[in-house]
Amino acid sequence: MSKESVLKRQFQEKDVQRLRNLVQGKHGSKTTEGIGYTKKQEFYKEGDVWTELGREWTIKDGIKQNVTKLDKAKELAMPMFCPSCKKVMKHKFDQMFWNNHRKCYNCVIEFETQLRAKGLWEEYQTQINNSDIDNFIKDYQLWAEEMLTESNQGFVSEEGEIQNWKGGVNKDLMKQSLDETIKYLESLKK
Repeated sequence: MSKESVLKRQFQEKDVQRLRNLVQGKHGSKTTEGIGYTKKQEFYKEGDVWTELGREWTIKDGIKQNVTKLDKAKELAMPMFCPSCKKVMKHKFDQMFWNNHRKCYNCVIEFETQLRAKGLWEEYQTQINNSDIDNFIKDYQLWAEEMLTESNQGFVSEEGEIQNWKGGVNKDLMKQSLDETIKYLESLKK
């Protein structure tokens, strides 16, 4: 090959620009503009739920997360860090306080101390007591409703035999007892 054939070669503008970039140390700089399809970017806010590629997504605490059937179970598990103070939850009472207050032991103690200082402790205790009674009443009503709707048409024994039992729940007496018990529990509220 002769030198003339190499020198007569025409360089395109992008080739010249690429060499300039290499000499200047801009190794990653573009020399051409790409054209074609670009996907429209959508921006989501905290709590938005959308479907992408057949899956449901949401944003919680600034993090994109897949929505699954087990999300409610995730809420029951105690996190590593307290959401209030952002400290590691390693105290022996943290699990118990997380289940009741969704905070670590130290945050609950600090909160209750502030309530005592402000003189709101009695009101707080009354509110907790009343909510406990309300929850007990709901549970009791559900249990009584199950007992009233349960049939005694037949029971299967350990051997696999179907047994028919006579008797059952006296529904009138059960309803009367339910009403009296609820009235008594309501009277315990402060």
